Amino acid sequence: MSEEGALPSIDVIVVNFRTASLVIACLESLEQERRHLPDLRAIVVDNASGDGSAGEIQRAIEARDWDWVKLIASNVNGGYGAGNNIGICWALARHDPADCYWLLNPDTEVRPGAGLALARFMDTHPNAGVAGSALLERDGRPWSYAFRFPTIMSELERGARLGILSRLLAGRSVLRSMGDQPDQVDWVSGASFLIRRELLDAGLRFDEAYFLYYEETDFCLQARRAGWECWYVPDSVVMHIAGQSTGVTGHQVILRRLPGYWFRSRQYYFLKNHGRLYSMLADVAWMSGHLISEAKRLARSEPQSDPPRLLSDFVRYSAFVPRRTGAGGNGGRPA
Repeated sequence: MSEEGALPSIDVIVVNFRTASLVIACLESLEQERRHLPDLRAIVVDNASGDGSAGEIQRAIEARDWDWVKLIASNVNGGYGAGNNIGICWALARHDPADCYWLLNPDTEVRPGAGLALARFMDTHPNAGVAGSALLERDGRPWSYAFRFPTIMSELERGARLGILSRLLAGRSVLRSMGDQPDQVDWVSGASFLIRRELLDAGLRFDEAYFLYYEETDFCLQARRAGWECWYVPDSVVMHIAGQSTGVTGHQVILRRLPGYWFRSRQYYFLKNHGRLYSMLADVAWMSGHLISEAKRLARSEPQSDPPRLLSDFVRYSAFVPRRTGAGGNGGRPA
């Protein structure tokens, strides 16, 4: 760790895919953060954007004399986890590796003191291996949530989305509403995700079988199994414009069909961590809940609020349908 009396040092890793302007805005917010953490550095990994993003980001770095930023251009797009692993491995190989690694989505902007709050927290909580921030939506509304690990019961609640059932299973749902005090949780959003170097020195990395989604859930589960804690730190605040690279989680007027990699990642998470029987039961729980929800919607003549072909796609990618190991599917590309 850092020298006695000094806060842990931080390297930031941002993975870009065709969001150059957002990455530059994120770096600009980090430049302000360096007033609190002058040793903070950043690594931007361009995930083979193919749209000139890497050149645009490099020109911004040179124009602003950002000698604290390093751009790495990957020749393949292996997804979120693979891109972060590239940045992590490069940063660890430095002659002066940082104490912590702060993974930020490209569509984030840190609020003043966000990194300082994380550094102070990690300094006083030696068992914390992962820490996450409180998030703001683009309009400034707080999005104060962390998460529980997915289970059979959480899949039932997630599929049903019924008031009475959701209330009964409130303590089992994946989404967990958070307060204004630090709290230990199962996992935190990958939008702002700080990792202590000791986990990485021990060999923990993102599983690159996930193209996108569930990789931070899996990382936190492996960290817990290795004896580390995960914490939500509300004093660290980060603005997040959700879904700008994927279109999956952003606010959309027209609902879009969920990409195949979302279903593959979900299936892989359950199979990897719980086995096929448990995965099948989780699938049955979600489908049962979903059918209950659909029956209620039809009985009330309510409009459809789910993405197109949700149930058929879910069945197609369920644990009942054998497929090769891993979540990548089409060579790791979205379907």
